[in-house]
Amino acid sequence: MTGRLLLVPNTLDFGVDSSAPPAALSDVLPMEVIRVAARLSYWVAENAKTTRAFLKRVDAEVPLAQPLQSLAIVELPRSQKGAKAGGAQTDLEPLLAPALQGHDIGLISEAGMPAIADPGAALVQVAHRLKIAVVALSGPSSLLLALAASGLNGQSFAFVGYLPVDAGERSVRIRELEAASRRLMQTQLFIETPYRNETLLSALLASLSAHTRLSVSSGLTLPQGWTRTDTVAGWKAAPTSLAKDVPAVFCLLA
Repeated sequence: MTGRLLLVPNTLDFGVDSSAPPAALSDVLPMEVIRVAARLSYWVAENAKTTRAFLKRVDAEVPLAQPLQSLAIVELPRSQKGAKAGGAQTDLEPLLAPALQGHDIGLISEAGMPAIADPGAALVQVAHRLKIAVVALSGPSSLLLALAASGLNGQSFAFVGYLPVDAGERSVRIRELEAASRRLMQTQLFIETPYRNETLLSALLASLSAHTRLSVSSGLTLPQGWTRTDTVAGWKAAPTSLAKDVPAVFCLLA
């Protein structure tokens, strides 16, 4: 029998600089997910180091079926920066060999749901081609949590990834997204590297119309996490600072 590819959610606190210890996994993940993770011997990971850290947290709640050092953890190949979606890709079939031999494999991201704004989607595509069952386990997705908390249109929305780093190109892209949002009545979601969050927020306030609604969710699922939704005019009247080491999700609706 063929094994399955299990999409194992991770917490959203990866990379957050905090002196406080991380929360218990069971505060964020369903206990059944933790039990499944504890028994898996094979993993495909975005980052092997952070996966080992995740499994240590699993072991603190449900003992691992095997010692951590004996688990097979392989990393997804890093895509080249600037590579276009759908272009030539590394052969990922070898990563799924354990499933073809009857073993379940866990796919895990550095944070949140694998295959959502995450390179793991390519492996899921290969699994379907090889007729390997794919099972998504319940867990946090920063994009959906931010959308739900925003109060913006949850019936029609689009995730557009990262905006350009160049200031001029970024301003053009922001206006394009605002125009698309207005035309389609669609919420636009995007993210940024945490240390550039403030720069992006400033660019949004400078480029968007006063009545466009802007929502920012910072540190979702963390004790200090928050979501604020207001018009651009409201944001300008009562500025809010963003931490440089805490991930944020941005949503706009024109």
